[in-house]
Amino acid sequence: MIVTSFYDHFKMMAQHDHALVSGELASQWSSSIFEGTVYRNEVEYAVSQHDCAWIPLDREPLWNKEKGQPHSFIDFPLQPKVEHYEQGINQVEDHSEYAALLCSLHYTSFFDRNSLDPTISNFISREMSRQNQIKKILKAQVPEKYIDFHFHLLQFCDDLSLYMFLNEPGTSKEEETPMFKEGFRQRFNGITGEIKAKWLDEQSVAVTPNPFANPFKVEIAYKQVSKIDIKQRGLQQAYDLSPFKLREVFIV
Repeated sequence: MIVTSFYDHFKMMAQHDHALVSGELASQWSSSIFEGTVYRNEVEYAVSQHDCAWIPLDREPLWNKEKGQPHSFIDFPLQPKVEHYEQGINQVEDHSEYAALLCSLHYTSFFDRNSLDPTISNFISREMSRQNQIKKILKAQVPEKYIDFHFHLLQFCDDLSLYMFLNEPGTSKEEETPMFKEGFRQRFNGITGEIKAKWLDEQSVAVTPNPFANPFKVEIAYKQVSKIDIKQRGLQQAYDLSPFKLREVFIV
């Protein structure tokens, strides 16, 4: 779950809904700078499904007593989170080994590979074995440079989707959340310098340099959950009874 807190409510976006937005971003990436186009369908599948692991978890949001708000993807309990990460990658692998490789690279990038936490170290060990096995199968087909590009594209689309939800429409650059305020971490051939995003108004986000083929619109589904309702009904019922809202964003 992606959670932002306001005076009287939380805005809550399910991870899979966020991933579907990420997939739409990937589908709009300019073909002139897309490397390994023969794998494009599998890459777009990986980006759109990279958070399918969260579908069962987000159906039953958990309350973080320490922070006094619903658990987000950042502070969700580690053990069930990692277990579902692995289940999600398995689910993707049933459809595409290459998409599973990209998702596995994405999830393992969250953790320190030298971690002494057995939950983390065992997960990384299993996923590295998966990655090596898939790479052996695909070695003759997919150059490492394509894997790197597709992995970074997944990360970028994931980050831009987060940017459009974590920052309220129309937020000035000075008031943005720090995470992407200075731009995005990924670098791509054919694009000079770092990519930055900025709200132009309450419906439009400018992305520069622009990696997309044409201007387009995405719809971000989320719930606005009243803090009073949570107190009176409990988080689960308050979340279930809150209707979905749509945030329309034009990428220009």
